[in-house]
Amino acid sequence: MTGVFIEFRDPLFGVIVFFVLIFIVAIFSYWWGRYKLKLEDKTLNRFASQFHKLPNEKELKSLISEAGLSEKSWLLLASTYEKEGDFEKAIEIYQALMEIQKESASRHETMLLLGQSYFKAGFLERSRDIFLQILKISPRTPQALEQLLLVYEYLQDYDNALEVLQPLQELGEDAKKDKLYLKAVSLIRGNKFSQNEKLITLIDEYNRHKKLSYLIYEYLFRHDSKMAWSSFDFTQSERIADILWYLNEDELDLDIIAQNDFLRELFTAKGVVDLADESSVFELDVLIKLRHAGEKGANIQFEYLCDNCKQVFPFSFHRCPSCHTIDSITNEMILTKDTIEENYSF
Repeated sequence: MTGVFIEFRDPLFGVIVFFVLIFIVAIFSYWWGRYKLKLEDKTLNRFASQFHKLPNEKELKSLISEAGLSEKSWLLLASTYEKEGDFEKAIEIYQALMEIQKESASRHETMLLLGQSYFKAGFLERSRDIFLQILKISPRTPQALEQLLLVYEYLQDYDNALEVLQPLQELGEDAKKDKLYLKAVSLIRGNKFSQNEKLITLIDEYNRHKKLSYLIYEYLFRHDSKMAWSSFDFTQSERIADILWYLNEDELDLDIIAQNDFLRELFTAKGVVDLADESSVFELDVLIKLRHAGEKGANIQFEYLCDNCKQVFPFSFHRCPSCHTIDSITNEMILTKDTIEENYSF
């Protein structure tokens, strides 16, 4: 019987004991980790349930300082409120966290999040003040500069927006398109120049840089269709198809339309001219066939895609509302039932 057991002085016995201890420690660590995770989840859920009614600032500070939740958990909770559009709660949490953090290195990140929440909630001046405060402490913060640029643009403070571009360029950011865009928008919305001077300047800028075609042609066709057609860039025909589609018949230049395949197809589909039998664009091809068959009841509407973030919007834009990229718009045609008002008499 004694041969069956390993004596405690045997080296093999020590190895076995060592591995048994490692196994016990590993099991204990695993279950302790799970227990802590469940405990934190319960604590988070318990405190999240209290936010159906937002506590005041003093109560929130007390919750953050006394509760067993990490700063990361509070930031996650604030982010959740922000995604749901409840910016008030997110802002309150960020403000309370900043009071607790004081000298903490993470305070800088919280300030950025607070400024972004103010911006999304529409509190532009508060957002501006936060980003200026960040830059006063840390001037070389590209995220704060980019956000401040957007704030100034939304406030229509284009001079200050253009000033922000200089430090961004010094940090290696490509701000050429931003500069062209801000100058164009400032010109369009400003009162320093006459309408004719604005139109001429925009045409010159487009001919020089070949950028911001949607912004510039939208403005040209809105204010002087003859000047727009005289400087028309055929390569942009499809990109501004929606602008052209909604023009009145007296704003069209049939001689210029006849020179381009896409324009002939577009306006044949609309029923203004009869210069095309088919189109490579499915929606236009369907409408052309219907027009030739004498059928009515179909039309085209447009939705707008950002080439950068691929978000789709029901309205046109010059800076993407989601990712804030400039001049990234692409229009998408949608066949719809024509809404013709019928006159019912009884």
